[in-house]
Amino acid sequence: MKKVLLFSALAAALTAGLAQAGEKLVVAATPVPHAEILELIKPTLAKEGVDLDIKVFTDYVQPNVQVAEKRLDANYFQTLPYLESFNKGKGTDLVTVVGVHVEPFGGYSKKVKNLSELKDGATIAIPNEGSNSGRALILLQKAGLIELKDPTNAVSTPKDIAKNPHNFKFKELESALLPRVLDQVDLDMINTNYALEAGLNPATDALIIEGADSPYVNFLVARPDNKDSDAIQKLSKALTSPEVKAFIEQKYKGAVLPAF
Repeated sequence: MKKVLLFSALAAALTAGLAQAGEKLVVAATPVPHAEILELIKPTLAKEGVDLDIKVFTDYVQPNVQVAEKRLDANYFQTLPYLESFNKGKGTDLVTVVGVHVEPFGGYSKKVKNLSELKDGATIAIPNEGSNSGRALILLQKAGLIELKDPTNAVSTPKDIAKNPHNFKFKELESALLPRVLDQVDLDMINTNYALEAGLNPATDALIIEGADSPYVNFLVARPDNKDSDAIQKLSKALTSPEVKAFIEQKYKGAVLPAF
């Protein structure tokens, strides 16, 4: 009888331990601000039975590939135009769960102090990913530097430029590499997460920047088969909590804006 009671007690303890450990959720994120925001809510999720495992990536491809292949549960780093472009190009069917924040896209320079100083033939570095390329070019059009064939085309590339009166040269690079060429080009169009990692302050250092009305919201992304799971929904709720909103406003001081 004592052995039976001991076994029952051990089984109960093991069950309680598993319940306390909760469900593991593996989420990919780029370092700033995504991983920082996820780290903030990790304790909150732990209290709700979700063990959040954050995998940090410095590129925009593998986080989607690995979620699609079910090696990861979700990711948090991208805008809807980028996701749609990725799904179309790779044949994936990843879906958005909730919009969290906006990172106003900006242009930076160490060679000129304002856009009017750009000389004919100046070199402008832009992202080479479809939606990010389009985002940079649309911003350049709004500044009056170029004209696009279709200003609403979110995946425009330099081939879609209708008028380039100053004969600007465009250097297309992976987004993560753009901060590294800041000294080498006349204008560098950099995603805010990479700008922050490089020590730039978009609110004060950018010569040109999107407004608070930017449509490029950063989303939590998952698969159709798990987007409605209890763990993903708890993560979604935590990412759009008053705690996260206050954190974004206080830490990033306008370089990142809450989208909820």
